[in-house]
Amino acid sequence: MVRMRPTLTWEPTGEQFPRTTSLDAAADLLAGGGVVVLSGAGLSTESGIPDYRGASGALRKHTPMTYDDFAGSAEARQRYWARSHIGWRAMTGAQPNDGHRAVAALRASGHVSGVITQNVDGLHQRAGTAPEVVDLHGSLDRVICLTCGDLSARTELERRLQAVNPAFAGVADRVNPDGDVDLADSAVRGFRPVDCTACGTGVLKPDVVFFGENVPKPRVDRCRALIDDARSLLVLGSSLTVMSGLRFVRRAAEAGKPVVIVNQGLTRGDRYATTLIEAPLGVALEELVARVGAHRAPPILAP
Repeated sequence: MVRMRPTLTWEPTGEQFPRTTSLDAAADLLAGGGVVVLSGAGLSTESGIPDYRGASGALRKHTPMTYDDFAGSAEARQRYWARSHIGWRAMTGAQPNDGHRAVAALRASGHVSGVITQNVDGLHQRAGTAPEVVDLHGSLDRVICLTCGDLSARTELERRLQAVNPAFAGVADRVNPDGDVDLADSAVRGFRPVDCTACGTGVLKPDVVFFGENVPKPRVDRCRALIDDARSLLVLGSSLTVMSGLRFVRRAAEAGKPVVIVNQGLTRGDRYATTLIEAPLGVALEELVARVGAHRAPPILAP
């Protein structure tokens, strides 16, 4: 698997594209059915999880772990797991917000045909979105061994970490989108990570795509298939800075499919959108449910 260079920030080119606060285009999109939703960190901010790049985004105070740092440094892994051990409690305490529940309702009514999320917090699933949500960047509730590939539950890892670090404690006043918190180096030094139980010595990593790591090809293929089968694409709360999400916006646009982006602020995908909507997501999505939720979407007919 080829590594990609981490893309942490994106600078707008200065080209401005028309924006609106009207939800009409999104309502029309949903009324037609066959909509794939691509969600980003902006959808979870109302659940108390900051985004990366907004006005109070995590990147202003926090540098996310990269894959190369994690895989290449025992000290980096110790720092990550110490901070993530504290952050996990806050992540599990976060609750789905009105936006997550609205997406679940639109999926249940048939207006939305699929959901791809760049978030790793599991809030779409906890809001009841079914069937499957594609976790583009993985999920914090799973752990993978970099040596043997074994997958295990994060709850089991947390039990083991607590057992070997009984005196380690901390309070997260701010959890980052990748699930860790800021801790002083002095607190990190005493933390003991644990190895894989399946192979005995393997390095454990959360089953999420770190910056600088590629999304697994089978997952990318599933997302491409969703886009190819969709009538349109609705982007919710993403700056589309990283190529992992932007490529699906490009794919939909190149196929001539409508792309509506609902976000607060500019995005890297603005040039590919048919409509750009500036709106807070929770309120906007609740209104969209009210406008189209009473009607089931028409079936998608084979060409």
